[in-house]
Amino acid sequence: MTEHRPVLGLTMGDPAGIGPEIILKSLELLRDRVAAGELDLVVIGTASCMAVSARALSLEVELVIDGAPALWPKVRVVEAAAARESVAPGKLSAEAGRLAFAAIERAVQLAMAGEIDAIVTAPINKEALNAAGYAYAGHTEILAELTGSQGSCMLLAHDRLKVSHVTTHVALADVPKRITPERLRRVFALTHQAMLDLGIEEPRIGVAALNPHAGESGLFGREDTDVILPVIEEFRAQGMNFEGPVPGDTVFVKALGGQFDAVVAMYHDQGHVAVKTLGFAMDPATGRMSALSGVNVTLGLPIIRTSVDHGTAFDIAGRGIANPQSMLEAIEFALRLASARRAAS
Repeated sequence: MTEHRPVLGLTMGDPAGIGPEIILKSLELLRDRVAAGELDLVVIGTASCMAVSARALSLEVELVIDGAPALWPKVRVVEAAAARESVAPGKLSAEAGRLAFAAIERAVQLAMAGEIDAIVTAPINKEALNAAGYAYAGHTEILAELTGSQGSCMLLAHDRLKVSHVTTHVALADVPKRITPERLRRVFALTHQAMLDLGIEEPRIGVAALNPHAGESGLFGREDTDVILPVIEEFRAQGMNFEGPVPGDTVFVKALGGQFDAVVAMYHDQGHVAVKTLGFAMDPATGRMSALSGVNVTLGLPIIRTSVDHGTAFDIAGRGIANPQSMLEAIEFALRLASARRAAS
């Protein structure tokens, strides 16, 4: 790898979904930047599945398997696993789950070895993964285990809104007991560092309250005053600009108004609803998504990983109508983080 040309590995995702399609569309749209030497993009997955998608899109591409960097219409593919049976678009299968996991596993190996600078993941299907024998809640948990990491957290980003999460894939009833001082310290530190990596010199971070009205002095729960507030005060004493707990019904409005550079959400839907309301849009005439914008970043790993902020979209897979916007944004975010890490090294 050269200093000026970061290499990003794009994992195929579930081949029955829109992952291969949005990757190919992104490669075509980024062809001039790749040719100019701004970055190098390599697909990690199964070449035969990428070929099926290319034919569905009527793209005349040449797949270069395990070869040197390639310029469009050549597409460099690192073969993670060969297909044992055909995978039909939009159809959940254990085979698709197996291939999706193999792509992630191979990408982690390459990133840990320093052969790629970052991983950008296309969406996977949790049910397909489990059918293939991989009992994970999602990408975050897979990546944490494959990299031997503890204490990672999810950051969602769209435009001015950047939201990290103290808890994610757990039942709502289990959230309060998972909000511990140790976990809060970890997420606060990761969020602060992520903002520094994005070039924000003095990040302003709003911490969302767990309970309505931040607990209303204990009337609606004591977690905000007894657990969250003391950790905020610890970080403020270290000179970091943390504010809260801010009631969840206003903290995101304040962030969009420029008061915060990032928000720490306490649970999955608290953060996800805010980001996806901003980044997703539906066509009222068709009832289908017309815009899918946003990036999912895993903080706390020894490698850089960004992802689209949407699912496999089985309902439109194979039809050539998937929007690559979120994939393009995930690639751009990975490039920014990779460049920052190189500059700091």
